[in-house]
Amino acid sequence: MGIRITFPSEKNQAPIVQTPRTERNAAIVDSSSELSRGRKAAHHSSENGTMAEIIAELNALVGLSTVKRLIHEIQAYIEIQKRRTREKLVAEPLVLHMIFRGNPGTGKTTVARLIGRLFKEMDVLQKGHIIECERADLVGEYIGHTAQKTRDMVKKALGGILFIDEAYSLARGGEKDFGKEAIDALVKAMEDHKNELILILAGYKHEMEWFLQTNPGLRSRFPIHIDFPDYSIEELLSIGDSMLKTRQYQFTSEARDVFRFMMQGVLNSHPYAGNARLVRNMVEKAIRKQAVRLYAKPTSSREELMGILPCDLNLDDDDLK
Repeated sequence: MGIRITFPSEKNQAPIVQTPRTERNAAIVDSSSELSRGRKAAHHSSENGTMAEIIAELNALVGLSTVKRLIHEIQAYIEIQKRRTREKLVAEPLVLHMIFRGNPGTGKTTVARLIGRLFKEMDVLQKGHIIECERADLVGEYIGHTAQKTRDMVKKALGGILFIDEAYSLARGGEKDFGKEAIDALVKAMEDHKNELILILAGYKHEMEWFLQTNPGLRSRFPIHIDFPDYSIEELLSIGDSMLKTRQYQFTSEARDVFRFMMQGVLNSHPYAGNARLVRNMVEKAIRKQAVRLYAKPTSSREELMGILPCDLNLDDDDLK
């Protein structure tokens, strides 16, 4: 079949040239499509990060040594069970629902997001996204409403992680509270979607222990318990330095001493508040105060634009909430 040329009936229209799809042309088209698909796949992979990149991101987190070690153990456990399955050996079921125990700002949500991405790379989860919710997102106002709200949240989380913060609040209302209905709906979802969903319940350590005791069947459904310790003063300083460095700011030596003094005071008087969330709030407030200070000047040097001074640091009661 040769080249076909069609001349349109209307004047001033260019002729239409149709080239037959030869094997060579088809190969070029197919190769181009494969290249396009490859680029899309590479872009998608780069968005989610390779497994090595995710582990490097986890290891770069300040502190959390016991948390990191346990996650490495979980990663190894999953991989070995896959190898055993390929060799037709008995493999343990992958029940990966988790309890995260720790004070606010200790990295629970950050680690949950990394776990979702890691499990996607390991083909444990299809999407690896995380849906964060709390009691108000699950508990309704009348009979039957709670079960529907809970099912809706589960549906959004399929293929990823459903992360419930302050999960113990679901059991605080007693037998007649609709929170119990949410717990029952979650337990059912864990069975119905056991290969499509990982449930992570998070909250204060002692409250989470009490919560597990209110329902004897819960503890066995969550085989992985991870405790998130409070950060030390040195770790809080490192977190502050890292947050500033990412934004291309830095403490002056005097400001760092003031920051240390402030954080030590918080640890002494408000032990539950002295964590990464407080550091982030203080860093963001310092950057704003620095901006106001420099705005009053007609020009600013590079060093001034980067430097956080003692006068930029402030701590009030709202920061401790």
